[in-house]
Amino acid sequence: MNGGPSGFHNAPVARAFVLACVLLTAVFGVRGRALRLGLSYQDIIKNFQLWRIFASVFAFSSTPELLFGVYLLYYFRVFERQMGSNKYSVFVLFSLIVSSLFEIIALMLFKDPTANVIASGPYGLIFSSFVPFYFDIPVTSRFRIFGLQFGDKSFIYLAGLQLLLSSWKRSLLPGLCGMLAGTLYHLNVFGIRRIKFPNAVARHFSRFFASSGASSSRTSPNGIILQEIFLLSPAVKLSEIIHLWHVRLLQSHLSLLSLCWYRWDLIATLRGRHSCKPEMTSTWPQTSF
Repeated sequence: MNGGPSGFHNAPVARAFVLACVLLTAVFGVRGRALRLGLSYQDIIKNFQLWRIFASVFAFSSTPELLFGVYLLYYFRVFERQMGSNKYSVFVLFSLIVSSLFEIIALMLFKDPTANVIASGPYGLIFSSFVPFYFDIPVTSRFRIFGLQFGDKSFIYLAGLQLLLSSWKRSLLPGLCGMLAGTLYHLNVFGIRRIKFPNAVARHFSRFFASSGASSSRTSPNGIILQEIFLLSPAVKLSEIIHLWHVRLLQSHLSLLSLCWYRWDLIATLRGRHSCKPEMTSTWPQTSF
């Protein structure tokens, strides 16, 4: 099961979508609104706040969901390389629109005026991608653990199962809606698999995706963390992915704190105000070895 070249080579649409998910999740998370992005009957049907549909498509409600979701979106970039960016864009739009329609229908059926029934995040696209993953991606290797036989696709299924059950009913419902959307696409309903964007539109968006990819190639601590996670093979345990994230994030925070302390110390030295330093920063005793 080879996903091709590492990184987002020949996958500009997948790259832009992953960046949008990470940035919007961070923005709503900092403002404390991530948990309130879930769709509800009160917001969509009664108050007609349709903007919530757009926000809930991209932003995850928690960091673990973001980790598993981005990991799966990154792996499923292989479909853009197979279809081409034009057809893959149609697949993305079809999956998001159809799964959102199914979610709205589910809200109308449940008619829960208070609870956020549906979790936020691109569950529609992720679980729609599991349909071609099941039918079109072959198993290339098999192995046994405690007498049970697994394949190299098993780790992707386990990551999907973790994401599907991350918020129980709130995440189970949009996951099932995504699977229904992926099934309709696989069955070529309305000839959807033959539809492509016009060449003029495709050229316009290709320039946009190319510019976004150039700007995202700059090095940053979080970018390095994501690159290290993305370069891991699917056979790596998910616990190791989370551990690597925490270690690299802690290292980046410690580096930032040390840099801030160095700048404070330098300013205090230039001003000649050494007495303002905390007592704990006094010079270490000279020790001879």
